[in-house]
Amino acid sequence: MKIAIIWVGKTSTAYVSAAINEYVGRIKHYMPLEVITIPELKNTKSIPMPVQRDKEGELILKNIQNDDFVVLLDDKGKEFTSINFANWIDRLNHQGTKRLVFVIGGAYGFSQSVYDRSNNLLSLSKMTFSHQIIRPMFTEQLYRAMTILRGEPYHHEESLLKK
Repeated sequence: MKIAIIWVGKTSTAYVSAAINEYVGRIKHYMPLEVITIPELKNTKSIPMPVQRDKEGELILKNIQNDDFVVLLDDKGKEFTSINFANWIDRLNHQGTKRLVFVIGGAYGFSQSVYDRSNNLLSLSKMTFSHQIIRPMFTEQLYRAMTILRGEPYHHEESLLKK
């Protein structure tokens, strides 16, 4: 299985970029990973928020293939423990998922067309985080899931993986 992460806009803070790069590099030791950055829209002051969301949605959908399993990071999504998240990824892998795509939307969230295309919603917390800061948080959890599946000591909880 391959994993892709799609997000809107470049990461603008050096320390956030450094954390993302660290975990992306680590994840690639376990599984093929592609990070796709959708360019931010230009001159958006005169564009209403729903129109911005729709335009970003069109750009997101252009990067999604027909047979992708698409998961939106969304505050209305399902919450997992780290171990349950790892098991969920493992199940998708064993079910024959070719490409698992996680999408982190822009500042205004997702268009309805992106919601309609998604297979699942995932929440990292009931709290709201900026679309920039969620990137290193999510990549760390993805790396943690890989180490849990391999039984490596990064995750210090005694895991009972259900395979």
